Parts: sequence; C-alpha cells; structure tokens
Amino acid sequence: MLDDLDELRTFQRVLAKGSLSAAAAELGVSPAVVSKRLATLERRAGQRLIHRTTRRLSPTDEGLALLPHVEQALEALAAAEVRLARGAEAPEGLLRVSAPISFGGRHVAPVATALVERHPGLDVELLLDDRLMDLVDARIDVAVRIGPPRDSSAILHKLADSWRILVAAPDYLDRRGRPTHPGDLAGHDCLRWDSAATPWRLQGPGGQTADVATRSRLRANSGDVVQAWAAAGQGVLLKSEVDVASDLRAGRLERVLPDWTSEPAPLYALTSSRRHTPVKVRAFLAAMAQAMAAL
Repeated sequence: MLDDLDELRTFQRVLAKGSLSAAAAELGVSPAVVSKRLATLERRAGQRLIHRTTRRLSPTDEGLALLPHVEQALEALAAAEVRLARGAEAPEGLLRVSAPISFGGRHVAPVATALVERHPGLDVELLLDDRLMDLVDARIDVAVRIGPPRDSSAILHKLADSWRILVAAPDYLDRRGRPTHPGDLAGHDCLRWDSAATPWRLQGPGGQTADVATRSRLRANSGDVVQAWAAAGQGVLLKSEVDVASDLRAGRLERVLPDWTSEPAPLYALTSSRRHTPVKVRAFLAAMAQAMAAL
C-alpha cells in the first residue's frame, strides 16, 4: 500500500527539486535516507517511478501518473493541518447538540444562534428529543439533560443547579385558592406532561417529603403545551424552574408552595468519553453555563 507519508513526500520533493541531495537538504535527512525511501516506495508500487542517471532524475510514465495524486493528497493533508491549528484557537466545523424538546427550544436554541453569529467557521445542528440518544452511535458531540443522567459512560459537565417547582397562573389561584400544604393540591386541577399515574414527590422544610396524587384533566406529551395551559389559568404545574423562569418574571405564573420543590434536578451536559474535549464543545459548554447563570 502507498500509505507512507514520508515516502510519498520524498517522492514529490525529489521530482520538484530534480536531485536526491536537494530533496534531502529540504527534508532534513541524508541522501541515503531519500534513496532508501524511494526504493521502498517503488517496491510497494511494484513499478519503477523515477529514472535515475548520473546527470538527472525524471519520472517514469508510472511516476508521472502517480505524481498528481500524491500532490493532491499532500495538499489535502496540509489543509487539514491548517484547519486543526485554527480549530485550536476558534470553534470550527459541525457541532451536533441533543436536548429535550421544550428546554432545547427555549434555552439551547438561543445559545446555538449566538455561537454561530460569534464564530463564522462553526455550524450547529440541534436535535430535539426527550429521549437520551447514544452519543457515539448518533454522532452527538454534546447532550443537554435535566436531572441525574443514566449514561454512566458519558462525561458529565454540570451547568447549573435546578429543581422542579409548582406554579400556576395568578388568576387561577385567585379563583381556586392558594395551597398552603401539599395536601391542598388534592382539590386542584394539576397539569401533567409526564405519567399521570406517578405521584409528585416533593421535599419541604426540615427534610419533609410528600407524595402527591394529582387530579389531572389536561395532559400532553409536550412540556410547552402544558406550560401554556398553566399560563392560561388551567391548573397547577410541576416543572423545572429554568423552564418557567421567564413566565415567573413576567407575572404569567406564580410560585405555589414556595417552600416545596422536587428532588434536585440539575442541568448537565454530557459528552462522550474522549481524552480531549474539542474547542467547539468547550465553547458550547461555556456559553450554555453562562446562559443558565443569567436565569
């Protein structure tokens, strides 16, 4: 196989310089090394590639046919080395990011927009799916998830602390009353985007815990839909605080039972088990952590 770069580079430089000694001087090796590399390359090719006389060197027909392919390969390698050198300084290439549908559209998409505006050589593909895909099989560079991840083989990058909190629209609470204890939720309409059969587990002051069986007349498999129902006054919702932060600031939602939360559901970014984290991934992690801190 013609896969030894030293031999191919030596072949190209000998023809460019016209002599073994000139090529040896440029490559920083002895003429004997150059001669040995050429002999090995010709043995691999099964062809004589260069005519050698005491006065001059010239390619054979086979060498002349091989030369443009060698030059093209060497040029491609040089371009790749330049790109890698640039990539060590600025994010470049395609960054594939996976995130939950609701959270990804609300929080990850703006980060992706800011990154491509800031880095002209970077492309971002955002894959929104509530299922955690295999990072390697799906060729995902980084996955953002809420709550303790189950993939023990991934490298975890904690972005922010978070909990799921209870919220409802102020007009709903004006009509139905404001709960003062988890048990009061039994008399309220509760909105669900997860399994309605699973009770809400809450943690309160002094380490208290409560499992709340909810009455749910409205359910959906979309967190955005359920949050919109809550803002429209249809009931009480348990959702990640980062998801409802903007609605709380705008007054569309109000905190219910502020002393009670879910178990911790921190925000993580997952990357595959690589020795070196690419620059594009490090840039995304920094931007994502900054965006979460702003919340």
